[in-house]
Amino acid sequence: MIENEVFNIDCLEYMRTLPDKAFALAIADPPYGIGADHDQKLRAGTQYGKSCAPCRDYGKSEWDSKAPDKEWFDELRRISRHQIIWGANHFISRIPIDSSCWVVWDKDNGDNTYADCELAWTSFPSAVRRIRYKWHGMLQENMAQKEERIHPTQKPVALYAWLLKNYAKPGDRIFDPMMGSQSSRIAAYKMGFDYVGCELDKEYFDRGCERFQKECLGEHRHKDGTVVIEQNLFPLCD
Repeated sequence: MIENEVFNIDCLEYMRTLPDKAFALAIADPPYGIGADHDQKLRAGTQYGKSCAPCRDYGKSEWDSKAPDKEWFDELRRISRHQIIWGANHFISRIPIDSSCWVVWDKDNGDNTYADCELAWTSFPSAVRRIRYKWHGMLQENMAQKEERIHPTQKPVALYAWLLKNYAKPGDRIFDPMMGSQSSRIAAYKMGFDYVGCELDKEYFDRGCERFQKECLGEHRHKDGTVVIEQNLFPLCD
C-alpha cells in the first residue's frame, strides 16, 4: 500500500526528528524572500501590470518576506539522498553546493512583468533540463483539466509529475517540506510514490487536503457537509 502522510507542522521541527537519508528525494518550494507578497498587493487592481483580470487574493500576507536559513537547507540535505529546490537562485549561498543540473521551468507566459522562468537547484550530477508548461494567470497548458488555484505560489501537478518521472525511481520515498497547494502530493499519489509532506499554515493545509481528496479520491464536499464520490477520475497524463 502506498504511504501518503501529511502533517500540519513546522517542517524544520519535523526534519530534526528524522534519521539521515530518510527519503530518496526531497522536492522543496520554500519562500524565495523576494517580497512577492508585497508585489502582489501593488498589482491588486491589475494582472501583470496591465488592465486585465484582477489578481486573485489568496487571503494571506507576508508569505514571501524571508527565505529559510542555512540550518533548514542543511537539514533537508541530511534527511534526503537527493534534493530539488525551487528558487535557489535567490538563496544559493545558503545551500551552498555547485550543481551541474538545474531545472528550468519555462512558464510560456508572454509579455508581462513576471519572470519568464523559475529555476530549481538539484543535487543530481546531470545536465541542465528545461520543461515548458504554460502557467499564465487564467491560462494553463492543459485547459481541458484546468487546475483550481488555491495558493499564491502554486505549481502545476504536471510539473511535479515531470520531476518525478525524470528524477525519481520506483520505490523512492518522496518528501515535500512546504507542500502548500499539495500539487506534489497529488502527483506522487497518482504515480504510485510513497510521500510525506508538511505545511505549517492551517488554512492552506486544510485547503490542500480538500483538493487532494477531490482530485485523487473523487470526494466533492457540499456546503451542507455531504460528500459525493465521483468515480470517473482523470488519470495523470505524461
